[in-house]
Amino acid sequence: MPRKVQPVATGPRRSVLSDETYDMVKAMILTHEIAPGAKVNIDALALKLGVSQTPIREALARLESDGLIAKEALKGYSTTNLLTVKQFNDLFQFRLLIEPWAAEQSAHKIDAVGIAALKAEMQSAKTALKLSESEQVQAFIEHDARFHSLITRISGNESVTEAFERTHCHLHLFRLFLAAQSHLIDDKPKDKFVEDLFYRYYQTGSGQLTIKEHEAISSAICTGDDKGAKTAMQKHIQSSLDRFSPAAKVLNK
Repeated sequence: MPRKVQPVATGPRRSVLSDETYDMVKAMILTHEIAPGAKVNIDALALKLGVSQTPIREALARLESDGLIAKEALKGYSTTNLLTVKQFNDLFQFRLLIEPWAAEQSAHKIDAVGIAALKAEMQSAKTALKLSESEQVQAFIEHDARFHSLITRISGNESVTEAFERTHCHLHLFRLFLAAQSHLIDDKPKDKFVEDLFYRYYQTGSGQLTIKEHEAISSAICTGDDKGAKTAMQKHIQSSLDRFSPAAKVLNK
């Protein structure tokens, strides 16, 4: 049950309230408390969270830019559906086009600040290994998003960075993960492999695959190995596609 917060009218506290409301509504969407494709009733949501309509509307506007909410004239707000197989494949084709290039460029342009940022991000992933198994999954997905976003920024191309950020790819993959984990769609096959393939990607322990693949990319970038960085990123995204595609197909049957 989301934590209720008290409405505040103006000033810095209002900003905090807006952020808290955004975080709570976002969590409700990601965990499917608000189901994919469901209509969002602003009055009911405000009552549930103990706030006025204003922070709810602000949260929905932010979530619309995140790709989690859609607004339709005369119909209001609804949550977006899970990725279709085509959308899933389109997303990975896009990533295969821009991210290897971004990694290659980052190896050319990396400086001391960029190296420090990459090393700090890799350390955050290793620190996450100390968390419980359920906490690790979310921590690694968040690390995954930060890591890839950081590389596009280091590349120095703002258009590439903005295009990547607009995909919100890791947010959508997290929704797929939770849908498979909770068997959201009751009449769909509940094959254990759907859940397992996510855990193989974000598996616990020293053999954690995400960290290994990210370390290869990070090492190549930090040492200025442009070809190695490009190749490592291509392999990483392709292996992600291979692991995630069965889940997308099962959830869309």
